[in-house]
Amino acid sequence: MQTKRSESSTVLSSKVLFILAFFYLANVLIGQDRPNIVWIVSEDNSKHYMALYEKGGAVMPNIERLAKQGIVFNNAFSQAPVCSVARSTIISGCYAPRVGAQYHRRTKSVPMPDGLKMFPYYLKQAGYYTTNNSKEDYNIIKTKDVWDFSSNKSTYRNRKEGQPFFHVQNFGITHEGKLHFKEVEMEANETTVDPETITPFPYHPQTPLFQYTYAWYYELHKKVDEAIGKFLKQLEEDGLMDDTFIFYYGDHGGVLPGSKGYIYERGLHVPMVVYVPEKWKHLVPATRGSRVDGFVRFIDLGPTVLNLAGIEVPPAMDGKPFLGKGVDLKTLNARDRAFSYADRFDEKYDLVRAIRIGKYKYMRNYQPFNFDGLYNFYRYRMLAYKEWQDLYKAGKLNEAQRQFFEKRPAESLYNIEDDPHEVKNLVVTRKKRSVLKRMRKEMQRQVKSMPDLSFFPESHLIENAWDNPVLFGQNNKSAIARLVDIADLSVLPFKKAKPGIAEALNSSDRWHRYWGLIVCSSFGKEATEFYGKAKALAKDDEENLVRARAAEFLGLTRSQDPTAVMVDCLKKAKSPTEANLILNSIVLLRDTEGYEFPVSKEMVRSDWLKGRVSLVRERLIYLGVDTKID
Repeated sequence: MQTKRSESSTVLSSKVLFILAFFYLANVLIGQDRPNIVWIVSEDNSKHYMALYEKGGAVMPNIERLAKQGIVFNNAFSQAPVCSVARSTIISGCYAPRVGAQYHRRTKSVPMPDGLKMFPYYLKQAGYYTTNNSKEDYNIIKTKDVWDFSSNKSTYRNRKEGQPFFHVQNFGITHEGKLHFKEVEMEANETTVDPETITPFPYHPQTPLFQYTYAWYYELHKKVDEAIGKFLKQLEEDGLMDDTFIFYYGDHGGVLPGSKGYIYERGLHVPMVVYVPEKWKHLVPATRGSRVDGFVRFIDLGPTVLNLAGIEVPPAMDGKPFLGKGVDLKTLNARDRAFSYADRFDEKYDLVRAIRIGKYKYMRNYQPFNFDGLYNFYRYRMLAYKEWQDLYKAGKLNEAQRQFFEKRPAESLYNIEDDPHEVKNLVVTRKKRSVLKRMRKEMQRQVKSMPDLSFFPESHLIENAWDNPVLFGQNNKSAIARLVDIADLSVLPFKKAKPGIAEALNSSDRWHRYWGLIVCSSFGKEATEFYGKAKALAKDDEENLVRARAAEFLGLTRSQDPTAVMVDCLKKAKSPTEANLILNSIVLLRDTEGYEFPVSKEMVRSDWLKGRVSLVRERLIYLGVDTKID
């Protein structure tokens, strides 16, 4: 009996071991049997310049070949029209103004929200080999557990045998800097497209320089497609096309004047193509070779990759998957909204938000006096920018072309289907009032619900919020909502806005006064009855930035010379960020109203002028100041 029991135990033990080994092996195989995912990213490309989307655009045969075996997304959007903010949105899966990553260039990096990692971390934990070649440009602190390798030498080829991988391949051929050519270079850089055959978009002047700039930009599209073709050939030679999803997209919108840095469609609406391997087509709701109309956004990219890899999407991410398990075509095509943001770009301050719902685009200019074309040192390295400005000063532009250099309305509404270049503001024509009210309400809900941190000045956020931006936002959610309400007085008729403005200017809260003055500047000379209060605030307010905003309002309306107050505010600035905001107003007042400010490098700390890019230095140079440090 003992022998039989022993034999039975041995058999049972063998069966248990076999079962355990089977499940272990199965789990290993399941873990390995996941799709590879590759991102091909070109810099500074909107969909408006590609034949895949627009008649007359650049022909890009390698991208078009991917499209034939994949899906073209007709409505793919970056949340921001510049690299660092767009890439911070992608890597976090979060809205940048909610997590403190909205300013370009960053003055201080912020941490990821508590309990959330950059999305490649979750891929690594699931066994993926993660590589990035090579641009990061995050405004968020990156930890060591995000990438296996991230450099210009990173490659997926170094993974373990059978290991799935996620690889990002960046191409900078179409970057803005490639259009910083000099006049003497125009003859040397011949294009395959005849510039004389090009008709620039309606907001651009029709000049030979603009035609050439377009032609050269199209030429760069062809060059980047060739480089992408070589990379695709490498994937094919490595035998990976049957197991790999390949995403192609532009890292934000285009780079011709008035696109990069601005949340018009040309700065946000990007090309996106996803190649679908036959083996994994069951994870995609659309057939290969088709186009999808549903809106997909940069906050959705990380969650989509995780979903394709079979990894649960962290609930703290704002984005939602648009491919993978649980995504059906009907639901995907029903997605019809995108939220976007524009704050500081280099030394140029702004605060603009936009919501696209279906064919309608609502744009909220919270500081409309900061006109689009306000000088920015990097933008104006492009000859076309300089010519555009010169033609404006000479009075040689039509209404659509002039708008870039003039005060904007507080809110705009565009029908993108009828007006793809956003030159017909339906608010001005008083059409679609019901749509306007609905979109305005949606904007208010969006910025309050996040909440949007940018309603506090950047210098205040650096001092008080950047150690934990999300927690700061939640702790100050009601305060931010109140600032939004004050800011939105500017969309009311002045008669209705007056009581709210008066309350804000007389508030004990400095940021209520700050925003009350911004609203006054938005109304301009309509707000004459607040001149007296503004003069008192400019003279005696305890908050330096309130004094600066008061002087700005008085200067823009020419009711008082702002130079003495603004110069004093600059001298009293406590940080380079605060100084840069004041200098933004000084440049605005000089370029629009002709005031001359006696500024010098001695008015700011010398260490604020150092570094590869000093925003304070760039503003002072533009104002004619010798910033060399002895």
